[in-house]
Amino acid sequence: MPTIYLDHVSKFYKPKRRRKGPVHQDMGVEDVELNIRQGEFIFVVGGSGAGKSTLLRLITGTAKPTRGKVYLDGKDLNRVMLLSRNRASVMFGKIWQDPTLIRKKTIGENLALASCIAVGRESPKVVDIRIKKVLGLVGMKGVEDKYPVELSIGQCRRVELARAMIGSPPILILDEITANLDDDCIWDTLHLLNDMNRRGTTVIMATHDSQYVNILRRRVITMSGGRVVSDEEKGKYGDVLERDRKPLVLTKLRTDFI
Repeated sequence: MPTIYLDHVSKFYKPKRRRKGPVHQDMGVEDVELNIRQGEFIFVVGGSGAGKSTLLRLITGTAKPTRGKVYLDGKDLNRVMLLSRNRASVMFGKIWQDPTLIRKKTIGENLALASCIAVGRESPKVVDIRIKKVLGLVGMKGVEDKYPVELSIGQCRRVELARAMIGSPPILILDEITANLDDDCIWDTLHLLNDMNRRGTTVIMATHDSQYVNILRRRVITMSGGRVVSDEEKGKYGDVLERDRKPLVLTKLRTDFI
């Protein structure tokens, strides 16, 4: 199982010029140093524009650092990506905020393509078994012949999770996966992720859902203005704000999920 190390990593984006209105600049990250051990379950939290998505893209090699380096198992990730992009990419199961399912392909075809990329060519029967298994795990059994447009946004998110899991990657990178899901679906998803983590999968999840972060009590990395402002083992959402409060108020949390 791989470890991940960010060595004083910064990422800056050039502003997009517009004729009218303010200049828009995507938030990057600045001077981030993190060590992510194999088998951890990590929540990345912070307000909109704090740099959470950029951090996840740097970890997967999707974005290249402006300064610093990202190491995967002691090797420079960008160098690994140059030598073998497929080999590096199969280390990560990824879900981004924007929909990424191919609209003109069925759910089964989307997953078959992901399976081919992740594990190589297999017989149609083996691929079919693999697809049915991951769809069953996310509660989407029987949608293989449907197109993404026939599903709700929440259902598409669950299919994207199935696609991320199809090659049994050692690391799952999830950007706001619980958005647009109802409470029951969120609990089912978190139970599944928790179970996968117990079996050794590293889970790194950016989220705004404070109540679920507080219940699970895993490692919590808080970002603000592109910087890591807090990194707490068994933390909770808002640790930085609460620590600055006087007196400190402790809240009794549900612990049956731990």
